[in-house]
Amino acid sequence: MARNRRLILSTPSEVWSLLSDGHRYGEWVTGTQRVLTADPHWPQVGARLRVRVGVGPLVLDDTCVVRVCEPERRLELEAKADPFGAARIAMKLMPWGEATLFVLDWHALRGPGIRMHGLPVDTSSRSATA
Repeated sequence: MARNRRLILSTPSEVWSLLSDGHRYGEWVTGTQRVLTADPHWPQVGARLRVRVGVGPLVLDDTCVVRVCEPERRLELEAKADPFGAARIAMKLMPWGEATLFVLDWHALRGPGIRMHGLPVDTSSRSATA
């Protein structure tokens, strides 16, 4: 599992506005080249995004499904990138004064990423303000 924490200089409500707009997914997920489709009821449980992820010419289409949605507090997604497996992405928003502590956990569910469990794995991330 990889964990990333960021202090975002915006309120949880402002951060949630960004997370709840499926078309802005690429602004908060590293490696997203573009959003192909977003269900109109994003981020309700069961809503889907289809995105193109990758670097340079190495790309694949991915589907993210909302598994847990607690507005302004928590959003959990299952990202499926066949044939490479799937991962659970859990995001928590915690008020921190006038800012938000954003905690992102990533855990492989199936595929090659399972072998990385327990290794000091972390991905680059973007700083964000809503």
